[in-house]
Amino acid sequence: QVQLGESGGGLGQAGGSRRLSCAAPGSIRRINAMGWYRQAPGKQRELVATITSGGITNYADSLKGRFTISRDNVKNTVYLQMNSLNPEDTAVYYCNAYRQLRPTTPRFDYWGRGTQVTVSS
Repeated sequence: QVQLGESGGGLGQAGGSRRLSCAAPGSIRRINAMGWYRQAPGKQRELVATITSGGITNYADSLKGRFTISRDNVKNTVYLQMNSLNPEDTAVYYCNAYRQLRPTTPRFDYWGRGTQVTVSS
């Protein structure tokens, strides 16, 4: 099974910052976009941010201005800079990558195993 490699999770304090990284294997080519999702206990998975190979970003409205997503297309790597953390950011963060041959073709998604981010007050 192809799996994305995630790193950067851990325990942090409110008001602090963390940076998550996710790398796709070299065997995955022509990735349209990469991004991050998160799931807190008792809640559904939700979008955090995505970025296309062309640099177009999309953020959850509640996270705009506080989280920043960036990319390195050469390394097939995506980063998530998280600032001004609060306990509500505590969740398992999942990396995602997908490719889609054309808009009318179903997309194919790849996922990481998830990395735990815990923010204490």
